[in-house]
Amino acid sequence: MAGSGRRVVITGYGAMTPLGGDVTSTFDAAREGRSGIDVVRHFDPEKLPCRIAGEVDDEWIASQENGAGRRLDKFSTRGVRMMRVAVSQAAKTARLGEVAERRRIGVALGSHGDHPQVEELLRIFPFWKPDSSDPLQGGWDIEGIKSRGAYDLMTFFRRKSDVATSVVALDFDCRGPMVSICSACAAGAQAIGESVRLIRDNKADVMVAGGCEAPITYVGFLGFVLLTALVERYETPQSASRPFDRRRNGFVMSEGAGAMILESYEHARARGAEILGEVLGYGDSSDAFRITDMHPRGLGAVFAMKKAIEDAQLAPDAVEYINAHGTSTPKNDSTETRAVKEVFGAHAEKIPISSNKSMIGHTIGAAGAVEAILAVEGMRRSEILPTINYQNRDPKCDLDYVPNETRAQAHRVALSNSFGFGGQNACLCLGGPGIA
Repeated sequence: MAGSGRRVVITGYGAMTPLGGDVTSTFDAAREGRSGIDVVRHFDPEKLPCRIAGEVDDEWIASQENGAGRRLDKFSTRGVRMMRVAVSQAAKTARLGEVAERRRIGVALGSHGDHPQVEELLRIFPFWKPDSSDPLQGGWDIEGIKSRGAYDLMTFFRRKSDVATSVVALDFDCRGPMVSICSACAAGAQAIGESVRLIRDNKADVMVAGGCEAPITYVGFLGFVLLTALVERYETPQSASRPFDRRRNGFVMSEGAGAMILESYEHARARGAEILGEVLGYGDSSDAFRITDMHPRGLGAVFAMKKAIEDAQLAPDAVEYINAHGTSTPKNDSTETRAVKEVFGAHAEKIPISSNKSMIGHTIGAAGAVEAILAVEGMRRSEILPTINYQNRDPKCDLDYVPNETRAQAHRVALSNSFGFGGQNACLCLGGPGIA
């Protein structure tokens, strides 16, 4: 049933989200329709038009970190700390430490490195020496920066977009392929998809795949504020993210991490690992339209979904659930709806579709991984998580969005969509346990 090459199964997963410090607590909170969105704590948002975000509880992170790998702490940003915890959870379930041939274990993660803090920028500002005739021209006092310690060398490493991949490979002694993906909101899903390709092609037996992001900083917010992409009108923080609802007016920025342990079916069976699910297919595409918007007809999304279904060697009507990208922005949600109709035709009306972002917010590079994990967990529990805050029907969004309440429904095949700024699209076709 899976695509060409070796079958790829899931033997472990872990997550940190605004709803919980692991997969179980996150899913349990989501099935109750709870929101992890609240007023920003990491910085003072008072003068910004959007003052809310999905933040992970500091205690959840600290309580799961341990003495192992302390040599890597200096490189670990908040996002990397969450990534290490999520991988640790996944590795424990998968018994990753038992795999003897570490050269056959690879890492593929989606992330964008550390986001600058205003305080860090202010520390180096005094070392700018403007030209007397033009204050915008001049040069940096490099010796002054070095002698005064104004720029920490570790800051350089933490800014690198591959820092999460490097730290996880070191932390868990993974000596196989290492892939770092920076494709905005599609990064986590693409990391999983590219891992599948590596295993199918026999370049690895096991891959640690996923994504992380910690963008809740003033500078991290500022770009999206200028784009007017963040939600600005809401009654409460918890009701702000409302995918597919007619009153949606922007997404909610969030942070988190999600990790999957992927293995060839043969490798997992040979060592007696529990199989939690399967990645049946993967599709990716580019809109090649506009940096900030999806193609108005959703052509890239259509292509990615079709490729994932074809890669899984399934018919479209085999898909029983779609975990939508569902950002709560006016254009994304209507365009994604249009794309689903294009791919599935009349079957689109029969498919439950929901957006985890209604409860978690948008975790950017982590989103595709976290949402794929929740989709698989839903198949294991025979439950479909809801789209909360859905109250006002939009004529352009007229499918079944599982409004406000978790639905008890057995299902064995799901799609998970991730569409990123810049036109990157990724779709994972996922199977529940026992799909074979």
